[in-house]
Amino acid sequence: MTAFPEKQDMKTRILETADRLFYLQGIRAVGVDTVAAEVGISKRTLYNHFPSKDALIAAYLQRRFKMPPLSDKAPTAQILGTFDSLERRFGSAGFRGCPFVNAVAELGAEDRAVRKIAVAFKESRRVWFRGLLTQLGVDDPDGIATQLALLVDGSIAQNLVRDDPSMARAAKAAARILLANAGITDNLSTEPDKPPRRTRTASPARPAKSKSRR
Repeated sequence: MTAFPEKQDMKTRILETADRLFYLQGIRAVGVDTVAAEVGISKRTLYNHFPSKDALIAAYLQRRFKMPPLSDKAPTAQILGTFDSLERRFGSAGFRGCPFVNAVAELGAEDRAVRKIAVAFKESRRVWFRGLLTQLGVDDPDGIATQLALLVDGSIAQNLVRDDPSMARAAKAAARILLANAGITDNLSTEPDKPPRRTRTASPARPAKSKSRR
C-alpha cells in the first residue's frame, strides 16, 4: 500500500495510484480492485469518485495531457529542445513510452473515448510545432509540423525497441535537416541564444576595383 501526504484528498490519491499502475503495468493488466488495494480503500469507495474503470482511464489520460511550458527561448531552440527532453526521459528507469499510444494499442481504436483523447493530445503537440514554425516564417509550417511530430513518435518507438536514448539525438539531427531545408540556418547547433534567421539569396558580388599602377 502506498503512503500518501496526510492532506491529500482521496480522489487525488486514487488518480495518482492509477496513473502509476496504468503507465508502468498496463491498463488491461491493472484492475480497479488492484488500484483500490494499493490506495488502501474498498472498491465501493473508489467507485464513489470514479463510477467506472473507463472513467478512471479517461481521468488518467487527461492528467497526462500537458502542454509544453511557455518559454522565452527562440522557436528553433524550443523545437530542438523537445528532442533533448526526450533523451532525458528515455534515460529514466520509469519510461514506458507514450501513454496515449499505449492506451490506444491496449484498448483498440474502437474505444472512442480513449482514441479521442489520444488524437487530441497528438494534435496539440503538432499544432505547438506549427506555431513555432509560423514564427520562423517557413513556407509550409503545417507539413513540417507533421514531420516533426513523426520524428518524436518514431524516436519513442525506436527507444522502446532498442533501449537506446540516443534515438532522440538521431531524431534531433533529422529535425535540424528539416529546418535547414525549410530555410532556417541559425540556431541549429546546441546553442539556442541567437534569434532565428531565414536564408536569403546572396546579392551578386561587386567587382573589385583595380588598383592604379604607378
